[in-house]
Amino acid sequence: MNNSHKETISIRFISTAFMILAIAIFKPFGLEVGQWQAYLHLLSLFVLGLSSCFITEVVLRYIVRMPRSYERGINYIISRNLRFQFINTPLVALLICLYRHFVMSSLVDSNRLSLSNYLETLAIIAFLSFAIGLYWRFKFRSKYLAMELEETRLLNEELKKMQEPEHSSPHEMKKTSEKPCPQELTLAGTTNESVTLQISHLLYIEAVGNYVKVCHLDNGQVRTDLLRATMKQMEETLKDYPMIVRCHRAFLVNLGQVEQIVSHSGSTQLLIKYCHESLPVSRSNMSQVKATIQRGQSDARIDYAEL
Repeated sequence: MNNSHKETISIRFISTAFMILAIAIFKPFGLEVGQWQAYLHLLSLFVLGLSSCFITEVVLRYIVRMPRSYERGINYIISRNLRFQFINTPLVALLICLYRHFVMSSLVDSNRLSLSNYLETLAIIAFLSFAIGLYWRFKFRSKYLAMELEETRLLNEELKKMQEPEHSSPHEMKKTSEKPCPQELTLAGTTNESVTLQISHLLYIEAVGNYVKVCHLDNGQVRTDLLRATMKQMEETLKDYPMIVRCHRAFLVNLGQVEQIVSHSGSTQLLIKYCHESLPVSRSNMSQVKATIQRGQSDARIDYAEL
């Protein structure tokens, strides 16, 4: 058994023990009537809670395809923990309700299986799960922070390598693509306005109401133009340019013009060259940004040497 498995078992054991301790203190489900039998019921609930944790781990690993891993980064860990709670909390509540119905109904008639009992149990377990989650988040805060900083450092290194001219020369692009994408592009909206620019000069595109703001370089100066268009239209127009990615529902960014990736307390931002603005990266789009950077040295080949 490796250290990761030992840590998982330890975390689940402590979390379940915390839940049982809280139940022992507040004595819901008629436990105050059982006297000495209450200790047996608490032990049984502990076994049910621990079993539910391991069932959820199996579901995450083999059905949801999310094995426990620290190598996949902090966002993956946070996402996995949230999914664990979403699966485990209603499962624990169901197991406890069934136990109340088949074993504890002789103590109190209200323990019989019903929707109201399930919702009551679910509310109690959800509160305890929230408290337990806060505890582990605080306990592992420094560890997660160190992982987050290391992940950001590696991404910045890969970003710099991707932006090096030797990785993005026009000659290399011709060798790897029979029909290279044009480097000059015209972005148009639903009206007569349009913007013609070198794709390597594009900094970012931002959704502003019914318009999009196109931020780009024009003769070495930062310029913004408004087009009456949607982000979906812009994304469709730029779909053949792998360096242009959606980093947030309101932003498309040119990764070739990202000066630095900054991560702080679970949030990630992209610092843009020349204008020095920071664009947010949503959790749902972070995986696409990372994947583009990691494969950028071989796939995304745009000539930035002329800047």
